[in-house]
Amino acid sequence: MMTVEELASEVAELQRRVSASEGVLAIQALKGRYAEFVDQRFSKGAVVDATTLADIADGVAALFTADGVWDGGPGLGKAHGRREIAARLREPTLIFSRHFFMNPRIEVEGEAAKGRWDLLSPCRRADGASYWMSGYEDDEYQRVEGAWLHRSMRLTTVFMSPVGDGWTKVFV
Repeated sequence: MMTVEELASEVAELQRRVSASEGVLAIQALKGRYAEFVDQRFSKGAVVDATTLADIADGVAALFTADGVWDGGPGLGKAHGRREIAARLREPTLIFSRHFFMNPRIEVEGEAAKGRWDLLSPCRRADGASYWMSGYEDDEYQRVEGAWLHRSMRLTTVFMSPVGDGWTKVFV
């Protein structure tokens, strides 16, 4: 038979595990919203109008903590804080993209978490060149007033291959 202390310890451990599991699910939903927002910047092979683009960029920035960091790597730059993140996303370098995040590895520790996501993204530049981009994103998350937000996101591109060239020229 369990003592009250043993039962209390077991309940506390179950609460911790449930909280961590709920955190993982909330972070997966957050990443899904992020992908949906960044892809909404494009419609029918073009960047959406400036007003819609600004609203979408603000929506993406709201998924980050006030002092969050968006790091697109050497090709896309880095933005600190919601204002800079929104400004950066109002200046797309593409006219189409579709973000497919997969294989999440998320570790929740209380009010903070870390995650890595593999990324596959078909994309198109303004000059009409189409590419397959593959890489991964390393994220840090923070629970703020009960909601999970990105504290930082860092993209690492593994390869970017022109569509139609096959997989012989994939490494960057």
